[in-house]
Amino acid sequence: MTLRILLKGLALILTMALIGLAIKTFDLGEMLSERWVDTWVRGQGLRGEAVFIGMAALTTAIGFPRQVVAFLGGYAFGFVLGTVLAVIGATTGSLIAFFYARWFGRALIVHRFQERIRKLDQFLSGHTFSMAVIIRLLPIGSNVGTNLVAGVCSVSAAPFLAGSALGYIPQTLVFALAGSGVNFDPALRLTLAIVLFVVSSLMGVWLYRRHRHGVSLDAELDQESGFPLHSQTPPHDAPPDRHA
Repeated sequence: MTLRILLKGLALILTMALIGLAIKTFDLGEMLSERWVDTWVRGQGLRGEAVFIGMAALTTAIGFPRQVVAFLGGYAFGFVLGTVLAVIGATTGSLIAFFYARWFGRALIVHRFQERIRKLDQFLSGHTFSMAVIIRLLPIGSNVGTNLVAGVCSVSAAPFLAGSALGYIPQTLVFALAGSGVNFDPALRLTLAIVLFVVSSLMGVWLYRRHRHGVSLDAELDQESGFPLHSQTPPHDAPPDRHA
């Protein structure tokens, strides 16, 4: 049920916490580019913030986990500013991947991911902003995969990207808090991160259950959430290329 979905995300939080501990204990900063952040980002003012946003945008656009970017944002800038800059960077990365797929990669993506395109197009159509928020709140799925597939769907870019930015905030808060140097006991900081993650994930699952209207986004998610697999809507052809 929902517990298994949450456990997958919680495992990611605990893994990040262990990596952070290893960085401090064994000087493994290079593993998460900590030295790069120290050299090019921290203490560099507006230039460092711009460099971080550019790094976040480019890396998340090609599939680097946005949670790691948020962790580094918290490390570099602290909890609040790190969260803001990580959300801006991840949203910019979504924009890059979205329009790459829409303008250049349509043929390849449609050929390889027809079923996923159909599901996402059905899910986003009609209420793109709110459905995009729900997708980003759910503790499953591939960020870059969603961006690329959405780029070849019939959805408009503005509500999809705006909904994505809003949906990014809870998990970004979680990982920026985990990476920040706020003056909390490490155990308290980790506990707060876990609580935030559980709350945002449960909110995403609840919104998905409430607003999916019979449309399936992911068979595993439906099964874990208690939906019968036969509740999926009948397939239809991939959306037409409105940008050919």
